[in-house]
Amino acid sequence: MQNTEKKATIKIIKSLGKIIKKHRLRQNKTIYKISAECSMHKDSWRVIEKGLVNDIKISSLWKMAEGLDILPADIVVEIQNELGENFSVSGIK
Repeated sequence: MQNTEKKATIKIIKSLGKIIKKHRLRQNKTIYKISAECSMHKDSWRVIEKGLVNDIKISSLWKMAEGLDILPADIVVEIQNELGENFSVSGIK
């Protein structure tokens, strides 16, 4: 069960990174610029965007959303749409 959750979390993080990068590039902003705008270290932004973290704090997601001028809930909806309605972390679905 633990392995299933870990794989699911990795998929979520990778999807989040892809979505964050898409929004950042649409705004023609560098990681350096956008991370400075939302008071987040550029290395933290970079590893999240590349999907190289084990998990993410809700406060980090919130900062990134603010930097991108979008709602955190919109990012979650995009992740959900990308992963599909049958995606599950717990394996209950």
